[in-house]
Amino acid sequence: MRISERGYGEEGRERLTLVPENVDDLWHLAHVLEPGDLVEGDTTRRIQRNDDQMRDTGGEREHIFVTLDVEDVEFARFANRLRVSGVIVGCSREDQLNAHHTLNVEEQDEITVEKHFKPDQTERLQEATEAAENPDVAIATVEEGAAFVHTVQQYGTEEYASFTKTTGKDEYSGPRSELFAELGDALAHLDADAIIFAGPGFTKQDARDYVVEDHRELADRITVVDTSAAGDRGVHEVLKRGAVDEIQKETRISKEANLIDELTENIATGAKATYGPDDTAEAAEFGAVETLLVVDERLRTERQGDGDWTIDVNQVIESVEQQGGDVVVFSSEFAPGEQLSNLGGIAAILRYRLQ
Repeated sequence: MRISERGYGEEGRERLTLVPENVDDLWHLAHVLEPGDLVEGDTTRRIQRNDDQMRDTGGEREHIFVTLDVEDVEFARFANRLRVSGVIVGCSREDQLNAHHTLNVEEQDEITVEKHFKPDQTERLQEATEAAENPDVAIATVEEGAAFVHTVQQYGTEEYASFTKTTGKDEYSGPRSELFAELGDALAHLDADAIIFAGPGFTKQDARDYVVEDHRELADRITVVDTSAAGDRGVHEVLKRGAVDEIQKETRISKEANLIDELTENIATGAKATYGPDDTAEAAEFGAVETLLVVDERLRTERQGDGDWTIDVNQVIESVEQQGGDVVVFSSEFAPGEQLSNLGGIAAILRYRLQ
């Protein structure tokens, strides 16, 4: 994310001119923007013409500049765009004021956001800005007969490719070499800055050696890590062990993986943990929260007034921060976020056990 301009608007609202530089940035914006915000940007709109000079064309698309009073925000992940919908309250054509419109924000589109930013939203934008310097990382997990390639995104890991072959363990025999060849071609096409090979046994090392033989340009980018499994489980182990952190200083998803493991271990042993909105809010009230965990989608729903929690989540977050606790907003796109959702969408690692 690139912040090209800062300022202030009416009623003390902060104004930021932002340029999302990748899909991760669009995802971050989806959890920063909310109803009541003002968003400005260039767009196109179908405009009716019917006057003495022109016959009615049924509407032609024109480029206009709009300011929207935001009503809804949607991260269209597979379309690589952010959809911001609302009422036009400012426009380069006055006849379009008060109409509803959707601003489609894509990579490299410049928008200006005017709002009262909450602390976690400011932190998210800062994280997106710093992440621009991180290298692209791919995780290749390999076992006999199967190989998987995942890319590491800020909103989670995503499966890029998977391959299966019925193999024996003869050195590079038939289908085994075919499996490694397909894996190598996929990694070469992906062209990541760093590649982590992982999996059980010696298969990952055999795969690495075969891939490097075919694609020598990848040799210096590859590191090898032991895991007990391939696929999603193997990826989780890679993240938990900090292999990605050694490449990217502090990745969001590996931090989440470690925290959810600590939380579930504490719950299982009856130690310092609590979960669910009511119990977590009570822990915050007692000043017992060391780390507050909350899922981004649920946080957004509650802030928009569409949720069913009886607590004020903003008040809980503010209370935790005032008492020196940490607040970590989990991505709903990644497995730890899914686990946290199953625990009610909010939980806490505590300073001490509550009775």
